Amino acid sequence: PRSDCIAAEQLCLSDSTCNATYRILENCALAKTRFLPLDHDSRVRCLNAELDLGNSSLLHCKCHRRMKRQEHCLRVFWTVHSSVTDGYFNLETSPYENPANEEHWKTDYNKLAALLSGKDCSQLAGDATNPCLKATHVCNLSKKCVRLRTDYASICTKGAGSEDMCDRRKCHRGLRNFFEKVPEDFTKRILFCPCQDELCGERRRKTIVPDCSFQYNTKPNCLWLLDSCLEDHICKSRLADFQQNCQPADMSPDGCSQHNHAACLQAYMGMIGTPMTPNYVSNSSVEVSLWCTCESSGNQKEKCDQILGMFDSNKCL
Repeated sequence: PRSDCIAAEQLCLSDSTCNATYRILENCALAKTRFLPLDHDSRVRCLNAELDLGNSSLLHCKCHRRMKRQEHCLRVFWTVHSSVTDGYFNLETSPYENPANEEHWKTDYNKLAALLSGKDCSQLAGDATNPCLKATHVCNLSKKCVRLRTDYASICTKGAGSEDMCDRRKCHRGLRNFFEKVPEDFTKRILFCPCQDELCGERRRKTIVPDCSFQYNTKPNCLWLLDSCLEDHICKSRLADFQQNCQPADMSPDGCSQHNHAACLQAYMGMIGTPMTPNYVSNSSVEVSLWCTCESSGNQKEKCDQILGMFDSNKCL
């Protein structure tokens, strides 16, 4: 069975041969992080070190979205897999395991409210016309959900709309906390509530407080967003997970190469609270996009369009 990467690292460091190989890979990954060019001999040494791991548990380890010391685990994963990430479109290897299955994502509001017996569920009856309001009220029945939702909302609304005042990094951390620590039965309903009118749609679009978490005063280039993402272990990992689980397939009836919409939506949720945070583009549609543009991309226009297209023209998503 696959071990988590922290346990695999400890096992490797206790073996002198594996330890020496792992130290080489750490130097390779460090050079890559700092954008230091590797000469031919160094590249060969890095590739050989990865091959030398053979069937080591390090080579097959994974991480969990909700685990403690997640960043440490992801750093170990990318240390071992640094040579396969030369280009953006080679990020398909997700460090996360156990993508969501479809059945797990089919949730009944009344059943959820029943699980929270003893709470005041009377307000849910009046929310039939606005599923997003209903999802919020269900969240309010859970101490953990309402606490973490209040936490990120207060951080993200502080100075929102003024780039000098809004602490985007803290806002993103608060959003990640919410989506990682609150059970998905609550979070997915708040983010993906089905709307029939613009009032509901506005509430859904504002779930992540976009003035702070999503929008800049001017749209940056999508390649800049990508660079910011690849420098961050969490964002890079979530992007790899998104690429793997939301890979479109034109010939597939459901538009997805993995045929698992739940895993794709879970991967989409994972992008929220990273430098590449996506969101709904309007109050009247379910179209989503990144807050970036491909104008002035020069000879990298095609690559930029592909990054943007992952969200705003992805049939799988």
